[in-house]
Amino acid sequence: MKNGIHPDYVECNVRCSCGNTWVTRSTVSSMTVDLCDKCHPFYTGQQKLVDTGGRVQRFADKFGGAAAAQLEKAAAAKAAREAKAAELAAAKKAEREAKAAAKAKRAAEYEKKAAAEAAKAAAEAPAEEATEAPAEAVETEAAAE
Repeated sequence: MKNGIHPDYVECNVRCSCGNTWVTRSTVSSMTVDLCDKCHPFYTGQQKLVDTGGRVQRFADKFGGAAAAQLEKAAAAKAAREAKAAELAAAKKAEREAKAAAKAKRAAEYEKKAAAEAAKAAAEAPAEEATEAPAEAVETEAAAE
């Protein structure tokens, strides 16, 4: 062993959370432990709930809130995606309705134009029949003579 580089090995007073104390040797002069051979469930055969609020609590404080924040962030992103999808669906529906309205308007214009052409054709038809009737009469008179 090299001299001057190792810590001092001294007597250590160990105190358990159950109240048991004993003396051993360590590099520190005193220690506190949560479980000992007098209170450990393996040695006593009894279940003991140990909640010291130590490392587990510090971990939950440090990262537990972060996990909840991540879940909230994911829920907000999902809600935003659903809102965007609903907006797109509404826009597509409005576009379809606009196309249907334009198609109905074109159909009405076509029907109106067809009715006007039919009326015009009907107005011209009696005039043609009137001019055709005397020609037929002339033909029948000529055949009779």
